[in-house]
Amino acid sequence: MESMHPSEGGWIEAICGCMYSGKSEELIRRLRRALIAHQEVLIIKPAIDDRYEESFIVSHSEQRLKSVALTDPNDILDLAKDAVVIGIDEAQFFGMPLLPVIEKLADDGKRVIIAGLDMDFKNDPFEPIPQILAKAEYITKTLAICVQCGRPASRTQRLTHSSERVLIGGQGVYEARCRKHHTIPQEQ
Repeated sequence: MESMHPSEGGWIEAICGCMYSGKSEELIRRLRRALIAHQEVLIIKPAIDDRYEESFIVSHSEQRLKSVALTDPNDILDLAKDAVVIGIDEAQFFGMPLLPVIEKLADDGKRVIIAGLDMDFKNDPFEPIPQILAKAEYITKTLAICVQCGRPASRTQRLTHSSERVLIGGQGVYEARCRKHHTIPQEQ
């Protein structure tokens, strides 16, 4: 998959799953390999994700790569002119405007790798990830480990009573749960 030259056509790789499943780690792994191969790489994150550092994508295991924080996904098109590989972390926070951007990049011969939550804390599809999965050439679904029972976890459990769909947080706010132990917090 990684030996193709961009002139042969671009493609989209999607990495999805729940929190603590290793999505950002997998994105960082793929981007590091591209950097080792001396490919021109552009790394993007949404500006709203301020959990760690503004100018880095950071995994929960503290792996990190320098990135550009953006609010508008359309800005990626100008920034990506010289890039061969574009990595986008926490893609769900860009919303549906991200979809035509990554399609244009792939159509222009770029390798586009996105990572994001496929479901929100209520276990509803988290746009635009389901739509990106439908358009992607390669899909990786990562699983975490349920903190309640140790089974494979595919859901993000919110530990607070906020009803906001987007609530930036990490440990203490969210944990990984399996189908059996996931519950939807009651609104207060």
